[in-house]
Amino acid sequence: MPPSRPPRPGSRQRPDRRRGSGVSRGGGPAGPPARQLPTSRADDEGERLQKVLAAAGLGSRRSCEELITAGRVEVDRQVVTELGVRVDPRAQEIRVDGERLPDPRRVVYMLNKPVGAVTTNYDPAGRPRVVDLVPGQRRLFAVGRLDRMSEGLILVTNDGELANLLAHPRYGVEKKYLVQVAGVPTPELIEQLRRGVRLAEGEVHAKRVSIRSQHKQSAVLEMVLDEGKNREIRRMLAKLGHKVQQLKRVAVGGLSLGNLLPGQWRQLSWAEVEAVKRETLAAAGTPGGPGRAGPRSPRPPAGRRQPPRAPAKAVSAGRRKKRPGKASAWRAAGKAAKARGTAGDGKA
Repeated sequence: MPPSRPPRPGSRQRPDRRRGSGVSRGGGPAGPPARQLPTSRADDEGERLQKVLAAAGLGSRRSCEELITAGRVEVDRQVVTELGVRVDPRAQEIRVDGERLPDPRRVVYMLNKPVGAVTTNYDPAGRPRVVDLVPGQRRLFAVGRLDRMSEGLILVTNDGELANLLAHPRYGVEKKYLVQVAGVPTPELIEQLRRGVRLAEGEVHAKRVSIRSQHKQSAVLEMVLDEGKNREIRRMLAKLGHKVQQLKRVAVGGLSLGNLLPGQWRQLSWAEVEAVKRETLAAAGTPGGPGRAGPRSPRPPAGRRQPPRAPAKAVSAGRRKKRPGKASAWRAAGKAAKARGTAGDGKA
């Protein structure tokens, strides 16, 4: 074995890569270290993939395990079929059947707003707010509004896209109310609510109105609106002579209040939120999603032609073209020019 060369002055010696000498057991030089496959997450970091899927509302853990073993789940664009893989849903992209899982930081609460709570986030008077009635440290806001003396279903969320879909008048999401009024409205008054009532900002109307129950001195109406203005129901009925005694919202779109008591809440699952978005877009005829233009108006059939436009009237040769300006000024100028021409002819 030839003697080893002395190191060059000023050079750094490489440390031995394995225990013992730098010679392998076979007598030859030691080879490069074995390459280890990188792991996505350590065993004690992250959450199990099936647990993340179940928390997103895709089903039980057992059914989510079947999704994984069937090859329908991707993590960072790579199919995962092994159970027990740990992931970080905040840092990694998880897809099921090609559709990405929602942001885990997005939350949507359905709250039965009690009387006395306000929907605004800033209240100098210090009254109870709806955002104080749901858990979470995130910045939340109410979708739409209910006045302080009204109660019923209201959504509290940090999902701006969902809030735009449900609150924007472009999508016409229906909202159902139970309204107790003083007195018993007549059929003519019910029809007037459907046709429209003139308010300060214009005419407003209810999409559907019916009498749910009737008493001696009051009645309960079921009203469905597809628009929302400030205290719209109270002002409509007051204009027609019926004071609102109690107002409760029981449904928004496909979401109903159910058995929630005043002040109680429940968190909507991912499947419920996505279903609401699909139903809203389908009802509005906007398949492209929020922020995109809806379908264009259909073109006329190919066999039909639009009627030709009437040709512009031609100016006759003997008629003087109309000029802009005051007619009296142009007439005076014309008379002066004609007088100058006549005088010139006389001199000639």
